[in-house]
Amino acid sequence: MQLVARVIATVGFLGYVPVAPGTVASLVGWIVGLIVASVEWALTPAVFLGVSAGVIVCFLIGVLVSGAVERHAGEHDPSYVVVDEFVGMWVVVQAAPFVVLIPWLALAAFILFRVFDITKPPPLKWLSRRPGGWGIMLDDLGASAYTVLVLWGIGWWMTRGRIIN
Repeated sequence: MQLVARVIATVGFLGYVPVAPGTVASLVGWIVGLIVASVEWALTPAVFLGVSAGVIVCFLIGVLVSGAVERHAGEHDPSYVVVDEFVGMWVVVQAAPFVVLIPWLALAAFILFRVFDITKPPPLKWLSRRPGGWGIMLDDLGASAYTVLVLWGIGWWMTRGRIIN
């Protein structure tokens, strides 16, 4: 069971890449999110809701496995646990699927998420100190929320400014 938890928590061992494992996992989550969102645009609202439910399930699984790996490692939020970055980036694209329509906005989504995740503006630092898998996952969910707020703000500005009709 510990091996399964480690495989999921490290996103198939991506957490062990020698340079910037969190960024690598974010990149994979971003790509998965963009692919899924591209398909969702052509499908029904029920598909969107189903995928959204799947993202929530992945978040909860992330809480369980990251907490288990953290307990086994004996250290808080080991750097090789990257499921939080993977799910966090996927949440961004799921909550702002319009980014698939504008390449620079998709890139901005990735960059903003990494900036918020790394800098941890309030209350993200506080969230990261929550015990177990909750602390590992919640700060990235907060980084997702900040990113989505900025993206929706940009989208609102673009439509109100008639950049996009």
